[in-house]
Order: sequence, then C-alpha cells, then structure tokens
Amino acid sequence: MIESITVIGARGRVGAALSARLVERGVRLEANAIEADAVLLCVPDRAIAEVARSLRCGPWIGHVSGATPLAALEPHTRRFGLHPLQTFTLTRGPEQLDGAFASVTAESDEAAAIATSLAETLGLAPFRIDDRNRTLYHCGAAIASNYLVTLHRAATSLLERAGAPADALLPLMSRTIENGFELTGPIDRGDWATVEAHVAALGGAAPVLLPAYEALARLTAAQAGVDVPEAIA
Repeated sequence: MIESITVIGARGRVGAALSARLVERGVRLEANAIEADAVLLCVPDRAIAEVARSLRCGPWIGHVSGATPLAALEPHTRRFGLHPLQTFTLTRGPEQLDGAFASVTAESDEAAAIATSLAETLGLAPFRIDDRNRTLYHCGAAIASNYLVTLHRAATSLLERAGAPADALLPLMSRTIENGFELTGPIDRGDWATVEAHVAALGGAAPVLLPAYEALARLTAAQAGVDVPEAIA
C-alpha cells in the first residue's frame, strides 16, 4: 500500500532500524514529506505534537511511540500509531525487527490496514489495540524491558559484592526466558527461611534494595499462590 515514505528521526535508534528495513524491502525514502505516501515520526514523545503540527496535511502520518495517543498527531486525520514492541540500539541494524511484534492503533479500518501493511513490510507481527488502552499496554512493555534492566543491575551489584562474576547471571536470565518463565527458587518451594536470610543480608549490605526485594517477594508469592509469612507481609 505504501510505496514511498518520509522517516523523520531516521538517525535515532528506532528510525535508523526502520529506515534500513524499508530500503531492504523496496520502499522509497522521500526527503520531502508532502511527496510521500506516508510520514513516520520516529522522534521523542515530547516532540511528536510539535512536529505533526509543522507538517502539511495530506499523506498518511504515523508515530512509533508506545505511550503517545493519536490525538498528538492533530490536525492530521489520516493517522495511525505503529509501535514496534522491541528495544533498539544504534550498534545493530534492521535485524532488530526480526521476530518482534508491533501494536497498531487506528481510528478507521483504512488506517488500520495501512499501519498493518507497514508493520508487515517491516517484518513485524502486528496486533491492534484501542487507543484508550495505550497507557496500560505501554506500562506492561516498560515493566518487561526497562525494569528488567533495573533488576539485572541490582542483581549484578550483589554478585559483585559477593566476589562472583556478574556475567554469570546472563545464562541464568536467558534460560528463565527459554523455559517460558517457569518459576523456581525459594518462594516456589515455600522456603521462607531463605527469603528471610536474603532480607537480613540486604539490610546489612544493600539496604537501598530491600524495599524492592520485599515488594517483589510479595508479588511473586501472590502470583504463585503461596502464603507469605508475617515477617515479609
């Protein structure tokens, strides 16, 4: 459906990967937005509304933000959202899109078809969400990606304090994903003596991590259907 496209923000982490993939798939990149079939905004969320207002209405326009509503694209009415559900880095190329999903938000069947077709051209597996559910959706994505980084850094700091190599965590984390996130460990076994020992150790060595550990222990127990002792509850 889209034969030419203008990517605004093509040098950023997302824009660079998308632009390279579009070229691979034979989509023409246009420097002049008004001459393109579509314009794709790969700019920071805070800049989307300003950039959209600066562009003449005409071509389809979309943004790749997971958190920003379609209203940010006003005054354009031929609009859509296409959020690649992936984390990106400038050190890698369009292969970052391979195997990833993408959320599509649209206000008409035509807009949904345009966004879905573009997602498939990019090699993404599209699914449609209601714009009203965007914040909840993006919250889930942030927990899965951003907070994984936080947890890795926290766990790394503890291994380093104990004199263990931080890289030893990577196979453990990868295998947890490969195993379909099957829960193992002391909470799964109901071994609260070990959990309480963790709490005591953190209180002495890394008290800043203690509230997060206790909150995660309670959440893990609730999801596993395990009773929490008063010392943790």
